[in-house]
Amino acid sequence: MKDFGQSLLGLWKHLGLNQRVSLGVAFVAVIGALTALVIWSRQPDMQLLYGRLSEKDSAAIISQLQAQGIQHKIANGGSTVYVQSDAVYKLRMDLAAKGIPTGEGVGFEIFDKGQFGLSDFVQRTNYLRALQGELARTINQLEGVRSARVMIVQPENRLLLTDSGVKPTASVFVELSKSRLETEAVNAIRNLVANAVQGLTTDMVAVVDHKGRVLSEELKQDPLLSSASSQMRYKQQLEEYLSKKVEGMLIPVLGAGQVVVRVSAEIDNESTTQTQERYDPDGQVVRNQTVTEDTSNSTEAKAQGATGVSANTPGGAAAGAENATPSSSTETNRKTQTTAYEINRTLTNVVRNPGAVRNISAAVFVAQRFTPVPAGAAADARPTANPRTPEEITALRQIVMNALGVRPAAGQTPESLVSLQEVPFNVEMVSDKIASIQSETRIQSWMEVGRGYFAVGLALVLFLMFLKMLKKQKPEAVPVELLSAPSESQQRGSMQINTGSLTPEMLNELIKQKPDNVSTALREWVNIKKAT
Repeated sequence: MKDFGQSLLGLWKHLGLNQRVSLGVAFVAVIGALTALVIWSRQPDMQLLYGRLSEKDSAAIISQLQAQGIQHKIANGGSTVYVQSDAVYKLRMDLAAKGIPTGEGVGFEIFDKGQFGLSDFVQRTNYLRALQGELARTINQLEGVRSARVMIVQPENRLLLTDSGVKPTASVFVELSKSRLETEAVNAIRNLVANAVQGLTTDMVAVVDHKGRVLSEELKQDPLLSSASSQMRYKQQLEEYLSKKVEGMLIPVLGAGQVVVRVSAEIDNESTTQTQERYDPDGQVVRNQTVTEDTSNSTEAKAQGATGVSANTPGGAAAGAENATPSSSTETNRKTQTTAYEINRTLTNVVRNPGAVRNISAAVFVAQRFTPVPAGAAADARPTANPRTPEEITALRQIVMNALGVRPAAGQTPESLVSLQEVPFNVEMVSDKIASIQSETRIQSWMEVGRGYFAVGLALVLFLMFLKMLKKQKPEAVPVELLSAPSESQQRGSMQINTGSLTPEMLNELIKQKPDNVSTALREWVNIKKAT
């Protein structure tokens, strides 16, 4: 080991200034890389404990970690906390038992402790606070939402005065972690809040982001389609549904990327009410019938005798009575019948809401079919086009019409409803885009894999460079120097070296005088001998 150190020291003395600076820089770089690698490898494996925390929750968590003496790391302005990987799950359970984090508001844990003597107003207020807190915690779990606050307004519960026109409303404020929230996420928030509050509808839930944009304004459902935005949204949804319906039938048969379908729908946006009243005289029926029958009898007595005074005297009256004839009777019958008929009457009320489909047309592009290259063909051989027959085109058009549920009316042809054409698709741009996406994904995966081994590789590269530079460095040629006053034998030895002869006595003398230069002188002498 001592000889090795002396040889390195002697080699260092023989190097020039540039060589010494290069070796020094390389040595410092290797030592620095190895030191950084050791420090990095000795660092603990930190894993995410909680993310997207509020300042209050972050302060509470850090206070608990400091009290327990647990090593932690803070990132993203205090909203993210990292701890050692072997203590993540235990800490989460311990903090959850203490109610940390609260999740931007109090939840139903407000009722865990019994509180006696509270009024009904305080109880309802606590319930509303708990409901708002639970909804905010749930919304925070959505992708793209950093934090959320929910405000619910319910009508006052009165016993005597009730206003049926007052309904609950809600407002949701979301802080986004990206530029904009997707429409599906906004609808999810509206439906989540509406189904959690009794009597609340989705149109009464307003969603506002941290930039002051009302995200739910364009999603309100208009039952009468009175606004232009509602009409266009309904038309777009219908056309998109029909297009996907047709593509879902053709793609399994023709292949992915082999068909393009666009549907155009004509929507009736007018609301009409039609009332129709019809009578059928042939369908009459008896509604009621009244029969009235009258019978009358009358009897009349007629007297016969002489007229005058004698007939009117008592004596004369008796004589006249003997000559009286029997009386006459009269009988009268009358019958009346009244019949009322009901005519068949039909009353029809038809209310047509907007949204009815007047007409549907579709445009379909089908990729051109190619015959595959046979096995054993030339390298530059390309597949040949194999156009579809008119019968196949007609069959595909009929399938599309059946999927859309359209039938040609009088004077219409199937081609006017569904335009289906077979055209060659430009797949170069698509393939190039797919290749670029795949290459980017591959590069990212390589970067993720190589990130962990970058420090080790850098240290190894620097060390190899140091060894390579060390091998390339050769000591400068130093002639064999004798004493300042050379003797006759020394002069003769010098001549003998030049002529190629070297005696043991001369070698011993050289080693005693200049031990550092002996190896160089001998190497040069050997090279000279080989050359001669």
